[in-house]
Amino acid sequence: MFSWFRKVSQREQRTFWACFAGWALDAMDAQFYAVAIPALIGVWGLSKGQAGILSTVALLSSACGGWFAGVLSDRYGRVRVLQGTILWFSAFTLISGLTTSYSQLLVVRTLQGFGFGGEWAAGAVLIGEVIQAKYRGKAVGLVQGGWSVGYGAAVILYSIVFSIFPPSIGWRVLFFIGVLPALLVFVVRRYVEEPEIYLATRQAIAAGAPVARARELFSKEYIRTTFLASLLATGVLGGNYTILTWLPTYLKLTRGLSVSNTGMYLIVNICGSFLGYLASSHMSDRLGRRPTFILFAVVSAASVIGYMYAPVDGVGLMFFGAILGFCQSGCLGGMGAFFTELSPSRIRGTAQGFKYNVGRGIGGLCPAAVGLVSVHSSLGGAIAAFAVGSYLIVILATACLPETRGKVLEVYS
Repeated sequence: MFSWFRKVSQREQRTFWACFAGWALDAMDAQFYAVAIPALIGVWGLSKGQAGILSTVALLSSACGGWFAGVLSDRYGRVRVLQGTILWFSAFTLISGLTTSYSQLLVVRTLQGFGFGGEWAAGAVLIGEVIQAKYRGKAVGLVQGGWSVGYGAAVILYSIVFSIFPPSIGWRVLFFIGVLPALLVFVVRRYVEEPEIYLATRQAIAAGAPVARARELFSKEYIRTTFLASLLATGVLGGNYTILTWLPTYLKLTRGLSVSNTGMYLIVNICGSFLGYLASSHMSDRLGRRPTFILFAVVSAASVIGYMYAPVDGVGLMFFGAILGFCQSGCLGGMGAFFTELSPSRIRGTAQGFKYNVGRGIGGLCPAAVGLVSVHSSLGGAIAAFAVGSYLIVILATACLPETRGKVLEVYS
């Protein structure tokens, strides 16, 4: 499964590990909030609606940050922007631990989101341009698998921290730990170089080739792809954020699990999630981007219904959790490579940043909607409704997009 990694250059390997680590640490900081929701509900007396809004504001601002970072990466370089976004989200994760009220955390979470969204925009373009075409699906999909590693780290740290400190202090300790990803900047600065295709494109522009503008995304040539890819991202991320945000709270409050048991169930879910990234990244190179998306969207919808409604507990619920994680992440794993291949090189960062983050912004409304709807219905039912609706959108958008497997990226297009 990993034999392809030995066939790529040292430069490709270094870029892969930098992007993988950046995404994993981004995920860790982002998921600290998800596992801290039950504590904040207890300590500050937040409603589920308020908890959902805190999640959604970060996702909405991350949509703006991702597009802005994409534009900057086309102008100033993928590596520079990657470093800046890592520093940004690390700093505001630390500041989150210093807040003393809902309104303060709302502001800080909003600011944190800019870096959270920007890191993916810069990192996905960077690895997509550096890696060879025949390995692009595997490499970019596995980089996105770093999310599972970061989420797992967040859950492990949550279990450790909350077993030592009371909830009133534990959530702050988690956010203080979130400053550690800033150390990755020194590694990126020393070992990662700009992609050759990016440098060649900038040279072509410097020699007189037309400078691309963001408005080209809405031109007659690209508007259809822009709309459909944004719709695809909306469905994938709407389902993903619904489950990522509310699963810890569902296990803790609806299923009545303890901190240690919640952590154990989440770890099983995350292991399934990582395997889902691995499977989809290989399938997208073997079967194609479109069949992989449609297959995983169908099984994701089925798995979330099964998880929320099947009359199982204990080992059965844990088993369903692994399947849920596998399907949910499998649907997400092929998106980075697909968007790289759908975007023209001269505005690839702008295009990927816009498409992915429009999806993130609209899909990011789902956690808040789940929180508000669950006031009048069961939390499990609200999660299932919004997740399944999201995966139906994935199927619709994918059916209308072209297949891009194995596409060779042009220097200036």
